[in-house]
Amino acid sequence: MEINLINLIERYGDDKKCRKYLEALKWPEGMFCPRCSGTVISRIYDRDQFDCDQCRYQFSVTAGCIFDGTHLPLWKWFLAVYLILESKKAISANQLKRSLAIGSYKTAWYLCHRIRRAVLEVSKSKLKGIVEIDETYVGGKQRYVGSGNLDNKTMVLGAVERGGAIRLKVEHRKKANRTMLHAFIKDTTEPTTKRLMTDENPAYRGIADSDTTHETVNHRAEEWVRGDVHTNSVEGVWSLFKRGIVGSYHQISAKHLDSYIDEFEWRFNGRDNPELFRDTMIRLLNTPKMEFKELIGKAS
Repeated sequence: MEINLINLIERYGDDKKCRKYLEALKWPEGMFCPRCSGTVISRIYDRDQFDCDQCRYQFSVTAGCIFDGTHLPLWKWFLAVYLILESKKAISANQLKRSLAIGSYKTAWYLCHRIRRAVLEVSKSKLKGIVEIDETYVGGKQRYVGSGNLDNKTMVLGAVERGGAIRLKVEHRKKANRTMLHAFIKDTTEPTTKRLMTDENPAYRGIADSDTTHETVNHRAEEWVRGDVHTNSVEGVWSLFKRGIVGSYHQISAKHLDSYIDEFEWRFNGRDNPELFRDTMIRLLNTPKMEFKELIGKAS
């Protein structure tokens, strides 16, 4: 069912409604005990918990998942997920703090990163058909250095299936080389991909094989399109992502860039999915609890 802001508030405007929805998502075939799998369960209404009549284990619908231990009302979580999914160019933690009347920036920032953790796709299907590949650099400008200086920037590799999904990867090396680009293409595209399209970067040479062609456009010569040969789709992805950085986040650290990429990729790939909100909530329910100290201690 497609969700908009009005019916979201109508259906999930208080924690009781939110818990009922989460229970339906977590136990679609009927509630059972996570310890002994018993199906005779009693509800403890005053604590929003359940008690297994077989082993006496007590649990809740949010136990052990991203929601576990949260001090925010569940209806604010629901609204936060909706706003993140619906903000094509992203929404900042500061904006969520203002919109949802969250007490502190730290709480809003932690909320956003827990949602990003939940939408991380560990196993991704490979792209096929016509695939465009490109790399870009994310980071601030430095004074008194040339435009080609990359010391303050982080590389992101991207592959886009025409009319389909995207695959993005953060690389912490300064420049793309043949080994890196070829490995990325192998990891993200099917061996039977028909056509690969890139710019004139010589590091892409050799990616074609017996059933895959490699076609290029020469951006240095200001050649952007030649028939249906172009990298406009992947360039559009970069443009959208960078508008999000400039207009919403203003700046993001290399330390957490992977997380922002995960959020962007999930939102972009689900752009035509009417059940994206439901699918995201299922991810939140099935992702282990994330401690704040784990987040701030994440290796750079």
